[in-house]
Amino acid sequence: MALKERLRARKRTFWWLILLAVSFSGLLLYGLPVRYLETFIPMGTCPLARMPLLRDNFTGLLHLWARPEVLTCTSWGAPIIWDGTFDPDVAQQEAIQQNLTIGLTVFAVGRYLEKYLARFLETAEQYFMVGQRVVYYVFTERPAAVPRLPLGPGRQLRVERVLRERRWQDVSMERMGTLHAALGGRLGREAHFVFCLDVDQYFSGAFGPETLADSVAQLHAWHYHWPRRLLPYESDPRSAAALAPGEGDFYYHAALFGGSVAALRRLTAHCMRGQRQDRALGLEARWHDESHLNKFFWLHKPAKVLSPEFCWCPELGQRAEIRRPRLLWAPKEYTLVRD
Repeated sequence: MALKERLRARKRTFWWLILLAVSFSGLLLYGLPVRYLETFIPMGTCPLARMPLLRDNFTGLLHLWARPEVLTCTSWGAPIIWDGTFDPDVAQQEAIQQNLTIGLTVFAVGRYLEKYLARFLETAEQYFMVGQRVVYYVFTERPAAVPRLPLGPGRQLRVERVLRERRWQDVSMERMGTLHAALGGRLGREAHFVFCLDVDQYFSGAFGPETLADSVAQLHAWHYHWPRRLLPYESDPRSAAALAPGEGDFYYHAALFGGSVAALRRLTAHCMRGQRQDRALGLEARWHDESHLNKFFWLHKPAKVLSPEFCWCPELGQRAEIRRPRLLWAPKEYTLVRD
């Protein structure tokens, strides 16, 4: 297994070198950016021996062979969920039979509230866990400014006050502590599974129980084709978030992660500890809480990985493997929302 992984890594690196050479030539001749060419790097394939064996608690037998052009499983046996690999009706019925309540948390602080929250909640009502019991938790320093939208049956909105941090980086990092406390309180008592999302995105397609698992990680749309050695992990060995050369599986996006209450309590506790250790040394990880999240998922492998279809960036354009985006990044107007 280790030999196969090394061979795969070398193959991906070879393709990256070819890509860089072609990209440089294309940039000189035609102005082609590297992003249009990275799709030619193979993602790898799920071993045939594993394909008939992977089952899911909600979707039953997964149809991994339905997407031969993409990687549909991990080296530790977790599925990577792509459109076409699951039966949404089976997942829906299984979740209903289990009588689940699913939590969705989002932080809307400062100008992010006016800019993004209404659309986030409106599209969540259209597409997120339709037919299931859902409780939204909005964390903000201005509860009175949260839009009160009409909600479907069995769906509730709770607003929790948080302090306004001085820097946007602190908002990003402090959310792990806030989530940890909430999961240990009412949110943890109300929900069986919870998803934690960034507010500057919106739903564009069905996001259902096929995404549920004990721990769920999201492949980052900008990095899912990259070889491991080029992924933007924290590299400062003094940081609690650091990954050494050769460590790491994928690069996960902190804009979407989820799981059971117990699993998320472990994740948020890990990230809190790491951030405190770094702060005591005067350090700040390269990508803040996302760096610590990637360290956690390296040490504690996720039970399910979501493909970039579940959190896609429209700036990357249309790609053949992205058949049906479920969640889209909103335009990032940092000069407007970050003060």
